[in-house]
Amino acid sequence: MMGVFHDLENYGHEQVTFFHDKETGLKAIIGVHSTVLGPSLGGCRMWKYTDEQAALRDVLRLSRGMTYKAAVAGLKLGGGKAVVMADARTEKTPELLAAFGRAVESLHGKYITAEDVGMSVEDIDTIRKYTKHAVGGSNEGGSGDPSVMTAFGVFQGIKAAVKHAGMGTSLEGIKVAIQGVGHVGYHLASYLSAAGAKLIISDIYPAQIEKVVQEFGAVAVEPDQIYGAAADIFAPCALGAILNQRTIPQLKCKIVAGSANNQLEVDSDGFDLFNRGIVYAPDYAINSGGLINVAAELDGYNHERVLDKVSKVYNTIADILERSKEENIPPHQAADRLAEQRLVAAKMLKADVKETVCR
Repeated sequence: MMGVFHDLENYGHEQVTFFHDKETGLKAIIGVHSTVLGPSLGGCRMWKYTDEQAALRDVLRLSRGMTYKAAVAGLKLGGGKAVVMADARTEKTPELLAAFGRAVESLHGKYITAEDVGMSVEDIDTIRKYTKHAVGGSNEGGSGDPSVMTAFGVFQGIKAAVKHAGMGTSLEGIKVAIQGVGHVGYHLASYLSAAGAKLIISDIYPAQIEKVVQEFGAVAVEPDQIYGAAADIFAPCALGAILNQRTIPQLKCKIVAGSANNQLEVDSDGFDLFNRGIVYAPDYAINSGGLINVAAELDGYNHERVLDKVSKVYNTIADILERSKEENIPPHQAADRLAEQRLVAAKMLKADVKETVCR
């Protein structure tokens, strides 16, 4: 247990709750990192983790990332995340989803759940029968699949990174290596192809590869070959921690910009990219489109407003990369500073309001 509390102290979480339901087999962890800006919002990831420690580590990293993502995106939301320890393809049942929905409801709105790896829009529809605190479904004013908006935001961020790297303003002929062409990766491939980019792709599912090859003329490579692909841009759109001491030396690209969360395995990997002259678009800043999309439900969903807000991911990435250049710090640090400035300002405002009320 000392290890758990040490991790909580390091990440600065407000609350981490473990849920177990014997009848349905639910084993879930919900992490609330911060509610300084508002209630915590973050997707639920269903994954067959090797052990509880791996699941806890994931929920801590991801929920903290959601706090920074919401702050950088200018949303009045905090960061949270849930993980369900189960194989989404073989162990997901309506009863399991119902138990998870009841777990979310028991937190009384401190955490709002949404779709993530292993979860679908239809799953959110089921969960919403048991909690008011779920977004991203198709029923009752839901915004639906957030992956299109996530991909659109990443596409905007890529354009900003390309300009910052001195590669012009057009993506015509630019080579992009996409790791993972599932929901977000597929839509990103569509945007990039329409803009004239040339695609190199990898995925662990042959059907997904075939679809992107057929529709967008992509060239497929084996998963372990994608890092060393001869591309201008590497776009990680699968799981996290893929930028590390083993993979970074393989990169031939000028830019890393993709939708995956927690792309840096450790903080020093961001410095390694920076020292190699590789422009890195920080993951939680460039992939905020999905969060912006589902968060819009809380104020009444309007597609045009969402599209306009997600298009501003371009400005966010441009600002972070310019800060990085001016301050001579890696982009991930520049993004962290921007998020932390907004969090500190919100805390100070709350303190001032509390002091005024007390008087």
